[in-house]
Amino acid sequence: MTNVTTAHTTLEKCSATASLAPVIDPRALRDALGLFATGVTVVTAPGGDHLPIGITANSFSSLSLDPPLILWSLALRSPNRGAFEEGKPFAINILQQQQEALAMQFARPVEDKFEGVEYRLNNRQVPLLEGAQAQLECTVEFTRILGDHLLIVGRVDALNSSPSEPLLFYRGAFAQLQS
Repeated sequence: MTNVTTAHTTLEKCSATASLAPVIDPRALRDALGLFATGVTVVTAPGGDHLPIGITANSFSSLSLDPPLILWSLALRSPNRGAFEEGKPFAINILQQQQEALAMQFARPVEDKFEGVEYRLNNRQVPLLEGAQAQLECTVEFTRILGDHLLIVGRVDALNSSPSEPLLFYRGAFAQLQS
């Protein structure tokens, strides 16, 4: 009976601590997180209706070199969640400074985000954007719902890079490196 009582008391303490946690203002949190400059990517994947999928994302990060893993997140409300299930192919297209208009095109909800966009399909029918400074061809390793986003971990299967000045995002706007 002692073990049950101890476990129950521990759970009560954890619940009490959680209820005392400060409430974080979402706008203040967004502003604080905006102080972390990021690169800008367009994540692409084959679409189920023969139209490819493209999503602008700055929630991208390297995860591991061995094995080669990356991660990014997708809003749970996105209509494209089904394209990023385990085992499905996708690509991370890391944009260069001159591709701000391209980033905006893929950020907006339009029927054909690829209209007027130069790209080629890889052998798994994933669009690779022309002019991107890097293209990481990936397979979804696993996903997990965390908060209001789907965390996606991808294994890098192939890559192509041509380094140039990056397109950056800082404090809610596009930014450039200063020399």
